[in-house]
Amino acid sequence: MRAERRSGSLMAAPYAAFLAVFALYPILFALVLVFLKWDLVTTPVFAGFDNVRVLANDGRFWRAVENTFVFLSIHLPLQIASALALALALNRPLMFRSFWRAAFFLPVVISGAVVAILWSNLYATDVGLINGLLVRVGLNPVPWLTDPSTAMPAIAAMVTWKNVGFYVIIYLAGLQYIPRSCKEAIEIEGATTWQRFRYLTLPMLLPQTILVVTLSTINGFQLFIEPYVMTGGGPLRRTYSIVLYLYTNAFAYQKMGYAATIGVALALIIGTVVLIQRRVIGKAEAL
Repeated sequence: MRAERRSGSLMAAPYAAFLAVFALYPILFALVLVFLKWDLVTTPVFAGFDNVRVLANDGRFWRAVENTFVFLSIHLPLQIASALALALALNRPLMFRSFWRAAFFLPVVISGAVVAILWSNLYATDVGLINGLLVRVGLNPVPWLTDPSTAMPAIAAMVTWKNVGFYVIIYLAGLQYIPRSCKEAIEIEGATTWQRFRYLTLPMLLPQTILVVTLSTINGFQLFIEPYVMTGGGPLRRTYSIVLYLYTNAFAYQKMGYAATIGVALALIIGTVVLIQRRVIGKAEAL
């Protein structure tokens, strides 16, 4: 038994060392930086709770928080609806079904910067393909990325398009596990297509929906590449995300202690929101 424990410890040692170096140490270092002022050049100086007090009164940070929640309020419903609709469509017998599944998943593995540049060209006011189509049908072009009221929704739509393939796979896996006997029973009862979806498919996919909501929320709070490449946080800071503000303080202003404070605050916000979501969805599941 001791030999087996020793062998198990030796086999787990490389992974434990990896976690210690690349996970535990950065977390502890970030917590220490919260209480320091450091510009990457001079010696760190102890600052106590100064960074926390500055964060509590930082209007730009709270604007970034508000922008991120606006993004999530658009992105989450759109992500769930589009992923579920595509999964239901791809779960049916289709010609070239494997091709379509791969096609929808392809944007997931493409670099976020490449996708952002592509969609920046699509959203271009004067020469963009989207506005070109609108003009052809008699509508006025829309300043997608230069109007404060449309910039964040435009980014949310693009992020949904990029990530939808991943969540389609999750829903497809859930659809495969719905018992055939349940489908046959509800069909025998004479249920309509909507009733089968409402009373069988949707409840059976609740675990997958919880996973999609959780992952989409976490990824949404990490929004960075899209506003950085497409808008730079503008116009009027309406697309300035929390991570973009963290990056700016760390590498533009070299305020590493304050950037670490933003990172810790972001982790607490994500944990709180995900916990609330799981409790709300858990109550719905219990009903």
